[in-house]
Amino acid sequence: MEWALYLLLGSVAGTLAGLFGVGGGVIIVPILLFVFGLLEFADSSAVHLAVGTSLASIVFTSLGSMRAHHLLGHVRWPVWRRMAPGLVAGVAAGSWLASRLPADTLRAAIALFLLFIAFQMLSRWQPPAVFARSSRRMQLGAGAFIGWASAFFGIGGGSLAVPFLNACGQSMKVAVGTSAACGLPIALFGACSYAYWGGVSGVDVAWATGYVYWPALVGIGLASVPFSKIGAQLASRLSDQILRRCFAALMFLVSFYMFSAG
Repeated sequence: MEWALYLLLGSVAGTLAGLFGVGGGVIIVPILLFVFGLLEFADSSAVHLAVGTSLASIVFTSLGSMRAHHLLGHVRWPVWRRMAPGLVAGVAAGSWLASRLPADTLRAAIALFLLFIAFQMLSRWQPPAVFARSSRRMQLGAGAFIGWASAFFGIGGGSLAVPFLNACGQSMKVAVGTSAACGLPIALFGACSYAYWGGVSGVDVAWATGYVYWPALVGIGLASVPFSKIGAQLASRLSDQILRRCFAALMFLVSFYMFSAG
């Protein structure tokens, strides 16, 4: 039963990764919290395990989603190269901070963050379109902030990178595709960081390396890659307005669930 849940979760996460460029973490974290509750994991480590495992699984969803969007021509690689060093540095800082917070505080922070993103996408508030003429330093700084928040919240970066890229003049399709590519360094370095900090914290869970739980990681990884291609195809057929509204609705639903679960 546990494996079936992980495979189902992987299929949903993969589809969402391709559709919204969010890496699937916005769904993986709350559902893993539910599953870990059924498995009676200690409350003090369940949230961190969900975040760490989510980031590790996003390595797989990002690979599939990134390739699919690249083939569709929706990834701006020069943008990715300028943001990548900042993403990695931000991930290191975000995972360090999250590993030191109490579980309830981390859960509430994740819920508030998702609620903010939902309101931003619905209101369509955005700063001036400076992305095309921004300096390397500005893009590096944006990458660092996105990496920090992504590692802290365990959600792969899309819920920040997509609104950021869209606000700076990129179409939703390009924002989703480039965000999917940004998710790979976030997930890879984030997973390593959570595995390390979980070991330092002395978490003792069978089949886990630090804050990365292997049964969930394998199940989600197996199912997510093929379904990410389906999501990318769907994204290419939907209008920017529909994508934006669906993205916001997803953020609202997951945020309310996180508040109620706490």
